[in-house]
Amino acid sequence: MFSIGFSELLVVMLVAFVVVGPRDLPKVARWIARLIRKIRTLASQFKAESGLDEIEREINDTKRSIDSDIKSLTRETDITHDINEGTKEIANELESIR
Repeated sequence: MFSIGFSELLVVMLVAFVVVGPRDLPKVARWIARLIRKIRTLASQFKAESGLDEIEREINDTKRSIDSDIKSLTRETDITHDINEGTKEIANELESIR
């Protein structure tokens, strides 16, 4: 979700260390961890209650189905192309025999 590199994380930790202080930093870190855990729980509950997870699953299934159909059509197009090329070669051979 967030793309935070090591240097950005180091700066955030340094600022937190300076602002909060070394004594209260573990308490604040635990509080933030609990807050994040609570937010994730609420988000998953919301998705489950609203049916968004079902919609997401249906969208992913539909996408997979469409991708499969596209691959199948590509294969059929390749086969049709090969058949047409073979037919042209046979017609050319028959013309050369006449």
